[in-house]
Amino acid sequence: MTRDLKFGIFDHLDRARLGIAELFDQRLKIAELYDRLGFYSYHLAEHHSTPLGMAPSPSVFLSAIAQSTKTLRLGPMVYLLPLYHPIRLSEEIAMLDHLSHGRLDIGLGRGRSPIELMLYGRNVDEAQAVFDEALDVLRLAFREQRITYSGKHFSYRNVPVELHPWQKPNPPLWYGVGTPDSAAIVARQGFHGVTLARPDVAAAIVKSFNAAAADAGFANPMMGICRFVVAADTDAEAWALADRAYPIWHESFFELFRRYDQKPMQTWPGEFGKMVELGLAFAGSPATLARTIGDQIRQTGANYMVGQYVFGDMTLAESAKSITLFAEKVAPALRQA
Repeated sequence: MTRDLKFGIFDHLDRARLGIAELFDQRLKIAELYDRLGFYSYHLAEHHSTPLGMAPSPSVFLSAIAQSTKTLRLGPMVYLLPLYHPIRLSEEIAMLDHLSHGRLDIGLGRGRSPIELMLYGRNVDEAQAVFDEALDVLRLAFREQRITYSGKHFSYRNVPVELHPWQKPNPPLWYGVGTPDSAAIVARQGFHGVTLARPDVAAAIVKSFNAAAADAGFANPMMGICRFVVAADTDAEAWALADRAYPIWHESFFELFRRYDQKPMQTWPGEFGKMVELGLAFAGSPATLARTIGDQIRQTGANYMVGQYVFGDMTLAESAKSITLFAEKVAPALRQA
């Protein structure tokens, strides 16, 4: 590990057990804390028709964060491209990049939940083709004064573009990576990556990503691992909090699949301890976290640690303490390991 290791945040913004306005207010306070503590970037999920995600319009919530923070980067992880008009989305991206004075990170994806795509009237079998065309249009909109494009799903002729991003030629692109093959593809396209995969698979993903990025001449690529993280003064306190909050998040994660009696695309254990056994979660004192997370960073070779620090019914006070302990005691130890 090196001092170049960066620390980010992933947030589903799951429903918890609060009123929606109160949930938003608390998350905005937490975003300000991330900013003060020097985290790198805040990545926000997009979900629809499910308690897993209360930010179905990431741009709206991120615009609020942009105004209450100063150095924290921010962005969706990911915009679900099959659900967007790509020119309309390019305008939102440009607005957000200017509102944040060039702090936007753009996560893009086709959507992993077939139910959410179906509810929006999208053919799941066409999602990849729609994604590819939408990405083509976005790249044009970021650079050109007028767009002419002819595809199966999107066609435009001489459309003027008035808004371009602050960052040139465009804000950094990000992708959620699941396999070594996909890691190589997105690295060649200039995307940074984050993976939820188990440590052994994540190690192969990082290796494939770095090799492809080097071949493509991709300067300073970031490839991260995303994990649940709970810090407390003692291991026992951290585990008690994680064991209480995680099942509530887990219930939200599977709610949409239960409603439609469909098998989930991903399966996660219902107990936090089993997530820890799989290497997908950490809980403990700062010393414990520095050791266990450090071991996994060395195992995977990742240069970006993305924590899911707030989930389930964690209170504002519990979340703030856990995040502060991580930033002030765990992160410095990991950088200097």
